[in-house]
Amino acid sequence: TTEAEEIFIPVLNIKRSEFPLRGDNVLFLQRVHISESLLVFRDEIDLRALHRAGRLTLLLVDHHVLPKSDAALEEAVVEVLDHRPIEQKCCPPCHVSVELVGSCATLVTERILQGAPEILDRQTAALLHGTIILDCVNMDPKIGKATPKDNKYVEKLEALFPNLPKRSDIFDSLQKAKFDVSGLTTEQMLRKDQKTIYRQGTKVAVSAIYMDLEAFLQRSNLLADLSTFCQTHSYDALVAMTIFFNTHNEPVRQLAVFCPHVALRKT
Repeated sequence: TTEAEEIFIPVLNIKRSEFPLRGDNVLFLQRVHISESLLVFRDEIDLRALHRAGRLTLLLVDHHVLPKSDAALEEAVVEVLDHRPIEQKCCPPCHVSVELVGSCATLVTERILQGAPEILDRQTAALLHGTIILDCVNMDPKIGKATPKDNKYVEKLEALFPNLPKRSDIFDSLQKAKFDVSGLTTEQMLRKDQKTIYRQGTKVAVSAIYMDLEAFLQRSNLLADLSTFCQTHSYDALVAMTIFFNTHNEPVRQLAVFCPHVALRKT
């Protein structure tokens, strides 16, 4: 058409091959009847080419730090919607909405209800509702992740769509799917929930591992796998943060550090 049309595409910032590692996402999208074939993953769209052609604007949701490899895309970022404290040095110079709530989905819900409530259908409401509940650990005041705003928007969604699933049912099934690592290789486990930190030329991987540290350390060929993982992705060190739930359903966290360089390991 002569008039440029804007097309909005949600892009998941992972490769399609990594999607099966996110068991909670896989289960939830199946439940609300959204086919995996409808999703667009980062390795299926050439954002750099679109940007070079002057046809790209980006809105970052649930993160605000672009990796070094995406530095060229920073000028295309027009808005950030996040729920984590801003790292001033790394944040793109654009309109930034940040509120320290338990779930970024709370901020998305607020944005929809304030700006375009007519687009909210049961399918979208179910996804937002379940995500807030999972992120906020079933709104448990003892755990303290849910803020008053998270509670407010879970209640609003339930008022608008009274037939949404029960909170505890949705939390239990998503939590179970999120923490189910049976059948994953050590490499997949490390990639499932991983952040990378660069400081003074040192590159460190931080991976959340959803099992007891003792059980993780007993995996066969563990040291060889950790070594290969660091070599393949040129990490100087790897921090494994294990998390599992004890019999009282309380989260227990443990730390393990893998680092071939003795001096860095001691640091």
